[in-house]
Amino acid sequence: MTVSVATWNINSVRLRLPLVQSFLESWQPDVLCLQETKCPNDQFPLKAFHRMGYEHVEMHGQKGYHGVATISRFPLEAVEARDFCGIGDTRHLDCVVRTPRRALRIHNFYVPAGGDEPDPEINPKFRHKLDFLEEMRTITADPGGADSVLLVGDLNIAPLETDVWSHKQLLKVVSHTPVETETLEDVRRAGGWSDLIRVAIPPEEKIYTWWSYRARDWDVSDRGRRLDHVWGSPDLEPMLSDITVLREARGWEKPSDHVPVIARFRLDG
Repeated sequence: MTVSVATWNINSVRLRLPLVQSFLESWQPDVLCLQETKCPNDQFPLKAFHRMGYEHVEMHGQKGYHGVATISRFPLEAVEARDFCGIGDTRHLDCVVRTPRRALRIHNFYVPAGGDEPDPEINPKFRHKLDFLEEMRTITADPGGADSVLLVGDLNIAPLETDVWSHKQLLKVVSHTPVETETLEDVRRAGGWSDLIRVAIPPEEKIYTWWSYRARDWDVSDRGRRLDHVWGSPDLEPMLSDITVLREARGWEKPSDHVPVIARFRLDG
């Protein structure tokens, strides 16, 4: 049985609902994890997803900022929305997806961007980001009652040199500073997570999932970063069929600055 899971920072689910609908029609993932929905729960466009066959939707949102949602063809169970750093931001959603063959726990994350200055002493946003990463250490690859576990989302860090257009030029730019990249990789390894994008696509190959709105011609300049991630428990590695980074989505009309990432698995019993 093949199951596909997509992750996408949509940068306002209501504003870009037509893009989401087009994506679902074309790619038909079984599960879609959205970040930066910018939408309180009572204003989430549930009916639009139900009409497309996605009957199971869980969201953790707030007005105008942040927000995550998990949208599924399969039932969602054991739903938990955790308040990281205790400040009320809606940045995490934990659900168990009950597929016919396997119970798959999915952590849907939106890590703080961290502002512009990579100094926690003078930039509270960067301090928040580092504190958030430290708290993420408690989220491990233990499926906890499910069969397997994924952690997906916009982690706002490009950890490898090949995850950015220029390693040297971005070493002092938030999202690729050594303290961020080293901390994220330590969180991943210590938690027992496998970087499934880099299982499917060799670490020597450049991959980007985000291109700035500030770029005059994002496609030609190609100054991207891999900010969106798919981590999994090690047992999922042999079940991983492929990973698609949908670069073309950055060129759609009124796009998000992130593009969808789709992971496909051949699940055993």
